[in-house]
Amino acid sequence: MGILSGRSALVTGAGGGIGAAVSRALARNGAAVLVTDVNADAAAAVADAIVSDGFSASSFAFDVRDSAAAAEAAAAAAALAGGTLHILVNNAGAIAPAMFKNLEEEDFRRVVDIHLMGSFVCSKAALGYLPDDGTGRIINVTSAAGIVGTIGQANYGAAKAGIIGLTKSLAKELARRAITVNAIAPLAATAMTQNIRDNEKLAALTLARIPLGRWAQPDEIAESFVFFASDAAGYITGQVLPVDGGTVI
Repeated sequence: MGILSGRSALVTGAGGGIGAAVSRALARNGAAVLVTDVNADAAAAVADAIVSDGFSASSFAFDVRDSAAAAEAAAAAAALAGGTLHILVNNAGAIAPAMFKNLEEEDFRRVVDIHLMGSFVCSKAALGYLPDDGTGRIINVTSAAGIVGTIGQANYGAAKAGIIGLTKSLAKELARRAITVNAIAPLAATAMTQNIRDNEKLAALTLARIPLGRWAQPDEIAESFVFFASDAAGYITGQVLPVDGGTVI
């Protein structure tokens, strides 16, 4: 029996990277997980691997900006636990790096829409399925870029800062229903950070800002999500937890 046994979870952007690692970690700890991604094949592959390991998962493909599809996903996730969705992880994201003078309006809107509007849309879709018994969790994914800013990704920084504001506002509003809302600001070796890690200069600068001096693997990041999803974090809400090797201190 895991610490999340009997609970259901919906993880967005879970076809790879941190989302896939979080899905695996939640399932290992007993949750029935709906692995979602805009890429149907990627989501299915993660879910199939979880099931092959002896845990509970299924997959669903949708765009987090699509409110109708998000409603279907929330209903499907809730069906995994008798009509209740206990854990929502808003992880889906995208990047479009450019210095501000070269940043196109279309790329600004797209990144903000996927990260921030996607978190709003999915949280709204999940709201009617979240329980009032103290086990309801919304866990958003932000970034150091939303806390201290970044160079060359004003769209990403703005979106992640918006997620922090959304997290704190929802935490205050949903506390009356005993639903906690927190955010995690991770730093890991994923496809989203590949452009940095492949650039010798940027990689060196980034590592110099990480006191622990290395990139985390996604599975290292995932355990913090399990903590926020568990009863151990039942009295924590409205917080932003950097899991970044000390980058934001």
